Amino acid sequence: DRRSALFKVNEDTLGDDAEREMKTLKMAIFVIRKVGEGPFHTPKEVAIVIEGVEVLNGLQSVAAACPILFGLMYAINLRYPKELKLTFEVFQKVFMELEGNKKSPSKLHFLKLNSFFG
Repeated sequence: DRRSALFKVNEDTLGDDAEREMKTLKMAIFVIRKVGEGPFHTPKEVAIVIEGVEVLNGLQSVAAACPILFGLMYAINLRYPKELKLTFEVFQKVFMELEGNKKSPSKLHFLKLNSFFG
């Protein structure tokens, strides 16, 4: 049984720990940071994990990994993981502006307005 987490951050200790952690994930952007570094430092590694397999690595940033993950999902026709369905829908409709011709639910409009004016 794999867990879903859109972002999974791991400190760079031993490679075995990161590899074990990746195998437990259904779908995630996996970030390895140097020990003691925070979110404003450039990660040591950014990778995309699908069904416990590291499918892409060496990505420049989390921001670059997000649209690549969406592209992979569309290219291989994957469904959003149930636990992350709403998160992916917000990314898809608000940030990536896909399905712009479809009317979004009022909650999505609220989130979009709140993210710009909140």
